[in-house]
Amino acid sequence: MNYTSKSSVATEDDYERPVEEEEDQGSCLKRGKNLIPAVYRTEFVELFKLAGPVIISQTMIFMTGFVSIVFSGHLGKTELASVALSIAVINVTGISIGTGLSLTCDTLISQTYGSGNMKRVGVILQRGVLILLLACFPCWAILLNTEVLLLLVKQSPAVASQSQLYVNIFMPSLPAAFMYQLQARYLQNQSIIWPQVITGLIGNILNAVINYILIYPLDLGIGGSAAANAISQFLLAIILFIYIYARGLHKKTWAGWSLECLQEWGPFIKLAIPSMLMLCLEWWMFEIGGFLAGIISETELGSQSVVYELAVVGYMIPLGLSAAASVRVGQALGAGKVEQAKLSAKVPIVSGFCMACVVAALFMSIKDYVAYVFTTEREIIERVSEVVIVYSFTHIGDATAGINGGVVRGAGKQSVGALFNLVGYYAIGLPIGVSLMFPAKMGIKGLWVGLLISVFTQAVVFITYLSKLNWRQAAVEAQKRAGVLVNTEAQINSIDSKEVTSTEPVYETPDNCLQDQPESSPAAGCEDEDLGYTDNVQHEIPVLDEVPINQPYRRIPPNQYKEWLIVAQSSMALNIPGIVAVVVFYLLILGRGVWAAQKSRRAERNGRGNRTEVVLLGDRNINLVVGIFTMMGKYTIHSAWYRKHSH
Repeated sequence: MNYTSKSSVATEDDYERPVEEEEDQGSCLKRGKNLIPAVYRTEFVELFKLAGPVIISQTMIFMTGFVSIVFSGHLGKTELASVALSIAVINVTGISIGTGLSLTCDTLISQTYGSGNMKRVGVILQRGVLILLLACFPCWAILLNTEVLLLLVKQSPAVASQSQLYVNIFMPSLPAAFMYQLQARYLQNQSIIWPQVITGLIGNILNAVINYILIYPLDLGIGGSAAANAISQFLLAIILFIYIYARGLHKKTWAGWSLECLQEWGPFIKLAIPSMLMLCLEWWMFEIGGFLAGIISETELGSQSVVYELAVVGYMIPLGLSAAASVRVGQALGAGKVEQAKLSAKVPIVSGFCMACVVAALFMSIKDYVAYVFTTEREIIERVSEVVIVYSFTHIGDATAGINGGVVRGAGKQSVGALFNLVGYYAIGLPIGVSLMFPAKMGIKGLWVGLLISVFTQAVVFITYLSKLNWRQAAVEAQKRAGVLVNTEAQINSIDSKEVTSTEPVYETPDNCLQDQPESSPAAGCEDEDLGYTDNVQHEIPVLDEVPINQPYRRIPPNQYKEWLIVAQSSMALNIPGIVAVVVFYLLILGRGVWAAQKSRRAERNGRGNRTEVVLLGDRNINLVVGIFTMMGKYTIHSAWYRKHSH
């Protein structure tokens, strides 16, 4: 079974095609169907072909941590609190960082894939692998100090100590979690979704089995729960990698490792940091809400936890629509289809708003009963019933703002999205929420009122911004990111509004190609199928200094002139075994540094009691820091040497 779904981009015919009259005009359903233009119906179908599997795959990711909490709940109150707190710390200081950075692919890969510059997609993936692996180091530096950080915020010493144990065991799996997110984005932005669903389902089944074995028969307690979570992260990444390789899903976009992945980090980072902030600013806001609720009372904390879980479940549909909107908009802009991009922005926003209203009505109807799923405490049940009324309206604004955020990512405007989230949550929502929580004595209901005002403000601002956006300029920027150099904006207009009428292939040669090559010079290794031809005519393209061109060239008529930028050549592949050997060797040094840090921590606790200051560069972590910088330096030297001798 082939799980690869093809991206469908509406053509000009779709916009001009009249709606065919149905034979049975008496059918209300058919008459209602005719009220919606065919192009909108087509876009709606394509949208949910992406959004449906994304919703399922995101639910699978959520279930991994949820299963750990469920199993740990049978170990005791302290263990349950420790696991819940540990997962919150890991999410805030680890998973959210990697997930946010991987959102860069929602712009770069979707736009590049839409442009047809396939091999550049593989280079972007390589660049993402290196950057996300480097991002693990600052996350580890914070996670190593989990205990002292929790003690600083007045958590129980027993809970803080067990949380540190859980985090220490989980830490080695952080790169695997990052790589799973990156692989998922790599496939998702090519409109390939089902592999994530399949691997997520397998991973969750194995996660439950491993949790049971380690916690009950082997009686490893909280350490077993952490080990099960860590093993599950590795399994998710490995299973998805094997699936991609076995099914050959990488062949169209992968030309081997290239030195190009060491270049253009600046543009990647400029998108990566705002992408990370867009996600983290929202994620952290809800974590702050839980902390503030805990200051008031246990009842408020329990109620906030229940409402937060409802919010996570309710947000799965907008999350899927947001991801699908990002993919559709990015691919359309990369292909220079401005009208299609606008359509791909409108349909998910309207659809998401309607669905959010339905979900909100559902939550309102079950507000008096939904808390029984989580607890039997009467006070918490009554409090949840009150807060769900406010949350239901908040969900509508949150869903609308979130889907707009996906459109913004697809257009490559993450900086604007990060700014809107920063102002909305921390300049509007948090101050109002805190004021209503404490001075007005509204408790967590006041917090959700603040969030209600925040998300509706964001939704209005997002919609206003997108309505004023210069979509043609966004298409030009998208094609530049994709490695396609467009001379004028007028060419985008011609791509968007004219049909290809020429039957003869016209090739455009990059500036650095030999202009005096005969027309009969073939590019070795390039086949018609790889170049996107659908006829049976033997096609030929010019060569670059007698080096095979691995970038796909497409048939381009004169009125759609483009210049293609060659960014990947298989002959420039890196010495992968050598790099792996160097990384493994220095990971041993890193492991020794972690071991020394923990040994020193225990000695300090036994000798001088608990210390509450955070030490990142002290004596106890010096081996860790040396290992990190030595590995980075060695990799840089190795890459430079290979660059010099690769020819």
